[in-house]
Amino acid sequence: MHSQILCKSTAAAVAARRMRNILGAVLGRDGWTWRSHEVKLLSTSSGDTVTIGEISYQLKTPRSPELVPVKHISDSIPQTVAQHLRWIMQKDLLGQDVFLIGPPGPLRRSIAMQYLELTRREVEYVALSRDTTETDLKQRREIRAGTAFYIDQCAVRAATEGRILVLEGLEKAERNVLPVLNNLLENREMQLEDGRFLMSAERYDKLLQDHTKEELDAWKIVRVSEDFRVIALGLPVPKYKGNPLDPPLRSRFQARDMFYLPFKDQLELLYTAGPNVAAERVSQLLSLATTLCSQESSTLGLPDFPMDNLPPALQILNVFPMLSSQQLVQRLYPYNSILGKEGRTAVEGVLSRFELLDGRHQPAPSDVLSVSSSRDVEHHADVTLRVADKDVTFQVPAGTKELRPPHSSPAFISTPSHAQLLAEMMQSHMVKDMCLIGPKGCGKSVIAREFAEMLGYSIEPVMLYQDMTARDLLQQRYTLPNGDTAWRPSPLVTAAQEGKLLLLDGVHRVNLGTLAVLARLLHDRELALYDGTRLLRWDRYQSLKEQLQLTDQQLQERSIFPIHPSFRVLALAEPPVVGASSSKGSSGAQQWLGPELLTMFLYHTVTPLSRAEEISLIQGLTPSVPKEAVEQLLQLTHSLRKTNDPTAQSLASSLSTRQLLRICRRLSQYPEESIAHAVNKACLSRFLPSLARASLQKNLANCSIEDTPDSAEHTRSHSCTVKDGVLTIGSVSSPVYNPSEKMKVPDVLFYDNPQHMMVMEDMLKDFLLGEHLLLVGNQGVGKNKIVDRFLHLLNRPREYLQLHRDTTVQTLTLQPSVRDGIIVYEDSPLVKAVKLGHILVIDEADKAPTNVTCILKTLVESGEMILADGRRIVSDQREAQGRPNTIAMHPDFRMLVLANRPGFPFLGNDFFGALGDIFSCHAVDNPKPQAELAMLKQYGPNVPDATLQKLVGAFGELRSMADQGTITYPYSTREVVNIVKHLQKFPDEGLANVVRNVFDFDSYNKDMREVLIGALHKHGIPIGAKPSSVNLAKELPLPEVKMSGYWTTNQGGNARRKLLCPTETHPIDIKGPVFLRVQGYPCNRQESRALSFSEEKAHWQIPMNEVNIICDVTTKDDELYVATCNPVSLYAMKERGETIHCMELYDVFPRTISGVWQPFVTVAALGSPLDGQVVLHEEQSNTVLHLDLVTGAVRRLMLSQDSDQPSTKPSSWWSSKEQQGGHKMCRDFAHKNWLLFYKEDGNHLEVLDVLEGRVHSISLPINLKTVFLVAEDRWLLVESNTNKKFLLTKPMHMGAEDSGVCQLHTITEDSVSSGHGASSGELCVPQMLSCDQLPNENLSVALNQKIVSPNRLLADTGSYAQVIVGFPDLMSPNEVYTFKRPVDLSEKKGGEGGGHMFFRGGLRSSSAKQTNCVSLLSANQVVRAVPPYQVPLKEVYPKDVTPPMAAAYLEVTDLNSKKVKYIPVPRSMTVSPYTNWLSKVSDSDVILAGLGSGGVVTVDMGGYVRLWETGLDNLQRSLMEWRNMIGTEDGRPIQITVQRDSGLDVTAPKHGKIDPNNAPHVGGNQWAGGTGGRDTAGLGGKGGPYRLDAGHKVYQVSQAEKDAVPEEIRRAAREMGEKAFKERLKEIDMSEYDAETYERFSKAVRRQVQSLRIILDSLQAKGKERQWLKNQAIGELDDAKIIDGLTGEKAIYKRRGELDPELGSPQQKPKRLRVLADVSGSMYRFNGVDGRLERSMEAVCMVMEALESYEHKFKYDIVGHSGDGFDIELVRADKVPKDNKQRLKVLKNMHAHAQFCMSGDYTLEGTEASIRELAREEADEHFVVVLSDANLERYGIRPERFARVLTSDPQVHAFAIFIGSLGDQAERLQKTLPAGRSFVAMDTKQIPQILQQIFTSTMLSSA
Repeated sequence: MHSQILCKSTAAAVAARRMRNILGAVLGRDGWTWRSHEVKLLSTSSGDTVTIGEISYQLKTPRSPELVPVKHISDSIPQTVAQHLRWIMQKDLLGQDVFLIGPPGPLRRSIAMQYLELTRREVEYVALSRDTTETDLKQRREIRAGTAFYIDQCAVRAATEGRILVLEGLEKAERNVLPVLNNLLENREMQLEDGRFLMSAERYDKLLQDHTKEELDAWKIVRVSEDFRVIALGLPVPKYKGNPLDPPLRSRFQARDMFYLPFKDQLELLYTAGPNVAAERVSQLLSLATTLCSQESSTLGLPDFPMDNLPPALQILNVFPMLSSQQLVQRLYPYNSILGKEGRTAVEGVLSRFELLDGRHQPAPSDVLSVSSSRDVEHHADVTLRVADKDVTFQVPAGTKELRPPHSSPAFISTPSHAQLLAEMMQSHMVKDMCLIGPKGCGKSVIAREFAEMLGYSIEPVMLYQDMTARDLLQQRYTLPNGDTAWRPSPLVTAAQEGKLLLLDGVHRVNLGTLAVLARLLHDRELALYDGTRLLRWDRYQSLKEQLQLTDQQLQERSIFPIHPSFRVLALAEPPVVGASSSKGSSGAQQWLGPELLTMFLYHTVTPLSRAEEISLIQGLTPSVPKEAVEQLLQLTHSLRKTNDPTAQSLASSLSTRQLLRICRRLSQYPEESIAHAVNKACLSRFLPSLARASLQKNLANCSIEDTPDSAEHTRSHSCTVKDGVLTIGSVSSPVYNPSEKMKVPDVLFYDNPQHMMVMEDMLKDFLLGEHLLLVGNQGVGKNKIVDRFLHLLNRPREYLQLHRDTTVQTLTLQPSVRDGIIVYEDSPLVKAVKLGHILVIDEADKAPTNVTCILKTLVESGEMILADGRRIVSDQREAQGRPNTIAMHPDFRMLVLANRPGFPFLGNDFFGALGDIFSCHAVDNPKPQAELAMLKQYGPNVPDATLQKLVGAFGELRSMADQGTITYPYSTREVVNIVKHLQKFPDEGLANVVRNVFDFDSYNKDMREVLIGALHKHGIPIGAKPSSVNLAKELPLPEVKMSGYWTTNQGGNARRKLLCPTETHPIDIKGPVFLRVQGYPCNRQESRALSFSEEKAHWQIPMNEVNIICDVTTKDDELYVATCNPVSLYAMKERGETIHCMELYDVFPRTISGVWQPFVTVAALGSPLDGQVVLHEEQSNTVLHLDLVTGAVRRLMLSQDSDQPSTKPSSWWSSKEQQGGHKMCRDFAHKNWLLFYKEDGNHLEVLDVLEGRVHSISLPINLKTVFLVAEDRWLLVESNTNKKFLLTKPMHMGAEDSGVCQLHTITEDSVSSGHGASSGELCVPQMLSCDQLPNENLSVALNQKIVSPNRLLADTGSYAQVIVGFPDLMSPNEVYTFKRPVDLSEKKGGEGGGHMFFRGGLRSSSAKQTNCVSLLSANQVVRAVPPYQVPLKEVYPKDVTPPMAAAYLEVTDLNSKKVKYIPVPRSMTVSPYTNWLSKVSDSDVILAGLGSGGVVTVDMGGYVRLWETGLDNLQRSLMEWRNMIGTEDGRPIQITVQRDSGLDVTAPKHGKIDPNNAPHVGGNQWAGGTGGRDTAGLGGKGGPYRLDAGHKVYQVSQAEKDAVPEEIRRAAREMGEKAFKERLKEIDMSEYDAETYERFSKAVRRQVQSLRIILDSLQAKGKERQWLKNQAIGELDDAKIIDGLTGEKAIYKRRGELDPELGSPQQKPKRLRVLADVSGSMYRFNGVDGRLERSMEAVCMVMEALESYEHKFKYDIVGHSGDGFDIELVRADKVPKDNKQRLKVLKNMHAHAQFCMSGDYTLEGTEASIRELAREEADEHFVVVLSDANLERYGIRPERFARVLTSDPQVHAFAIFIGSLGDQAERLQKTLPAGRSFVAMDTKQIPQILQQIFTSTMLSSA
């Protein structure tokens, strides 16, 4: 018996060697002999037998020998393998099916193949994937000559032919696919689709005894061969990912665990692989690998070490013994990328344990020196690498093209790190396929291309996308021209056959179950395709050819092909996200690199470039870019990349090398552009969450990248012109295109506006640079319009694609359809655009799944793309010529992609995040107010400007609210345009009605509605007002005007009557300037006519402190200036401005000791050329300051030449008796830049000329009481004791040279009654005297006679008004006309006004400083503010009405209509506690100044500014406009008229007969004044000439009454609500007082809670979004399955359904939030100042309410910190409060704790402990929010320490909110803390909003 040890060549030497091997193993280890099994092949007469140990198996001759595996058995079979083979043989003899289970890797497959090779069995191999269906296993239909045939698939073939079915990857197959095989496995039976029935051999043979074979064939019964077996290979699930085995299926298999080979066997294997490597090193590497595969390491969460990749790694070491082990391990097991911090330290611990941490002192290969073709081996190249200082040459596979020496490509700029990477890739390339890992845009594709060109490879790029199926990877079906179905190999397969370099781009995207199909190709270079084709490794193919003595031709007929020896795979992937669950399919970030993928490749990480390398790279590619720009850019980028803050990281990812290159290309073209603009554009900062935006701005500022202000933009004209075929937009021009298809050029109605012009100019710049553009913006901002207009101007034809949820990769590229049984592909717009060079506009790109839009990436980047019908797009024209089926990309092709901004409320897919960096991005925003206004004017030329302004203002406010997150919907220009179009067409409809077209969407959301209505009312859009709600004050008649006397100016010769007053002039002394800060506050201006129409136009609050006192207001044009005096400060604002500027002069004036020294200031606004400057005068110390509100400069003007000590002696500060009079300033001519100062009871006038800087001092012979500037050169003086009046005339120009003499004339007053000079007691002191005259027509109306004369209007306490005709210009006696009061005002003291003496203590000691009386000459009115007790309330208000609580009344005396009316000024909310001081400022609680021609402005003591319109003409005009805005409802019913020609035709229209009785007529074509009818004039009806209302009462309820709900129903509803509320309280046992207390906190944050909940809901909905389920029997036809449909398959549909999470993928854990609230004593103490404790309580309340019922999503707890400690438990995570009572209890605890705790500060410890504690918990994400007041410094805590604590753990996002602190502590703190992590809530109302911001921008970014 000739015993032969298994071998293929009979050479005795080989046999002897093997014998030695096996016997050595047997005899050398005595203890092992009984277990060791030999494998023998015995040839006997009855046939060959294989014996393993004591078990033998008889071989049969295979029917198709080409299906038997070849060359799988190694020279020596390790013992373990022999044992496994023996076990399989046992099961084979028993006829049982086996399941080989074990860790990932090729070991199980290779053992199965070895067994099959030993036993010479044919194999049917199937790699199962998630796309496998039963047709892939049983039978598939194909069409041949128009008929569908069934073709047996692997399982049926194996069963009938007696082959072995190898099923690999059972855990990948979807559930319910494999049970198809259950019966075949158990009973060897199966019913086939074509009617045949497979029957087990025994039963068949039994039947054959009774029936003939023909009968059985007629019954369609087929025998299953007794040699049929199934070998299943699978991973153990749950340890690995996948579907667990179905119990019935599992029970049919016998399992065998195949763990990695034991240490000894592996070691021998490795010794043979690396003979040159030191044995110790080999064992160290193996020890590492074994440790990392142990049970302990997998409990740490470390993936298994790819044991099977050690042999190839040792081959590398064999050639490069100097290579460091650590680098090698990194390639096998890139632990830095795949593991978190703990994992990395664990691995490094193991490395150091086995002394493998030698990466630092061993050199890496630094460069590829040369590449040359190998002479001795075909398809190989010799590569020389420089390692340290040695050159090592070795052989690697090479491609079929010319090799290219390194460093010779112009497009590839080599940097040291890339050169090293390429050298390392060469090493790996020698032995195995590689995968490059690197973030997007870091140059992976470029490196891959360079690598391929060096080695002469042709690249075959395959872009992987998420829902790619195994078919897309390997083979696709198509139809031949005659209608037969066939399979087309995919690019991957052709690449394998032709020996190309296959680029798998995006391994991280594709599902693992799909990639598994490639495992066999990557490990063994074998592949089985769907149509039965097999691809074999080159050497296996050659030996098969020799053994079977077949030619290539014959093997091809048996569909066996070789894989080219040069074929290699290079995969590209983005770094795996550490710690991310793998089930996050949609967001794309996942931990994709698991144990299975580790076995497939060697991994190389593309490290981000260092700064120097990046600079040289950028300058190499864009030589002309300004150098300092590059420096700044890179400083920014690297500072962002270095931080471990996730927000900064995400920003850094949008500044990838690719984006930086794009920015630099543009800067080299347009060097004057700002970098900040480019960075903001690249990061799309306009649409970043507020935190990220803050972080970016802070980083920009740190890198001193200034954003140039917009001033440049306004000066440049943004026009676009097309001239001589050149288009110019702004400063950029481009030739206009000349298209062949004119009709595809868009043409659109477009109104130019500067902002869109700027966007288009920007687009054109990028377009000319050859970029593809991406426009991102909210809805309705004009993205489509801009694009269409842009293409129209460029004259470019466009193709348009609208994406949506169901867009698939197929629909993007081709549209399959069936014609006459043949599949025909229609080109999609994308393909057409590529072919013809059109512009492809892709709209709504964010609606399609990102995995679909990813295919645009290869198209944009490399210009290549493979279409579903096998054609491919290539960018290189030359390449396209020689090859069939290629489409050359037209050079003019471009893509313009439009997408909505990412995030809430659009909830699209994050297109920008996935693909943003391959496009040049432009943020499109709503136009700025001016631009929008201009545009709306073009849409509605007849719509009044005021209306447009209101709309623009209101929408601007709503948009900023949407940006802050107060409201969710971003209102856009589109909505405004629609409103304006409506108003243009139907001008009679009210604005208030038309805006409802937009806002009715929100009418059911109560909170939202309140916000909206508030915003609209604020801008004066009277939504909800009724036309009847006009509340104008009641008018009372004025008394008759009487002539009451004469004023005579004496200028006789009498010296007593004519006095000369000497003047002297000296320059003023100026001290200063000092520069004070001018602070801007937002002006929250509210239009007052929102709900009803009254005299009040608008109001707003000055941002002042409660104790401050308003003391003066003055106006100039539309500027308002308000002065306060405790402390002294000045507020300036415009009538319609956005901001209030404030200057605090606290430091200039001596410290105010409250109430002791009471300064009083007045203000004068100067005129041109000193616009925007004011003079401020303090009356007691006579301090004159000149302030410039633009620069903040303050100068002190010294008027008198004597020392500048204040005239009041310090002692008199303390005595409150007012012995000395104050100094006064007359400012009537301040706009001419001169002012007059005098002292009460003094005898000097000082005239200050501000422009010339001089003072003219005039000495008087009398003591002054007051001065009135009647004209520039005539002043009225009143003597102090006698009240006598004098007129001072002076030369117009007081020059020093002619120091003109001023003359003083006495004025005698004669009353009509006495006729002689009245006694001094009766002389009145005017309160107000106008400095200009009434217009003539006004004068005539006032005096009821036609008169033309100079005149002055005067008011005093005894009269409403007096007109002095002829004064001051005519010397003759001037007549005085008086409107006399019934009672003198001075006699009405506040006694009887009791109730209104609200703030006043006792009667006034002296008269107030402000008279509050102004004259409006053009409106012919005198307006004064009077306190309520001086108003005849009984006449103004009817008996039963209580007068409103008013601060004062405006008494408007109108001389045109001879009426007086009293307008109440609402009382102020707050008032200063210094009532005594207040009473000195003004009689009433307001002060008053005239404003413009027909109005006044009042400021009340609480700082509320109100604008009033008093002039009648103005009021009437405004009322008309207001009524128009509301829209007219004339109370008539709307009639619907159908024009039907009735038989009674309309005769000529006529008036009709007039009925003498005027009885009502309806219809009848006869009577005039009827209702409804024909021809006659009347209401309603048809054909009448005009409407005639004969005054018949149309009995009909007014619309308002109809809409009103009857009172009793309203009452019932109210009672129901109250009852329910009380029930609810009773239920949770809460008193009404408690309920009220809780409501106070809850109400304050209701809106934030609401918007947070809306966002949470929508995110939850998005998470629950359904997916497409493929291979369904019902649903919509799946385009990819059209051919299967033709052949008659059933499961060709797809439908939407809930996708079950992949088994083995980790559960979604809730997010973990902790709020750390400050409940220290300082919170309680300062609560009175800024309400900080209450705000914290509100914030806590908000967290509790917003997260109620989201406990599964968010686990939160609330912990307090104070001087007592840092872990005061307020809310436990497992016991969150469920109702208001429990929540109130939490708030009460906070309050009580703050009241009674110790002082001290544990902010730091609390934060640190919380971060540590949370990091230990299992959660999806961790958040800590610290609420604290910023007095850390008080306890000696350094901000840097706090900053370190906040960022101490990258897993925990920690945020700090500092509550308004004393001084600027918080601001200083925030500067030192990391950006986006800390907030200062100076106004505690912001805390809830800040919390909401934190939630929305972080938690929700990934929810």
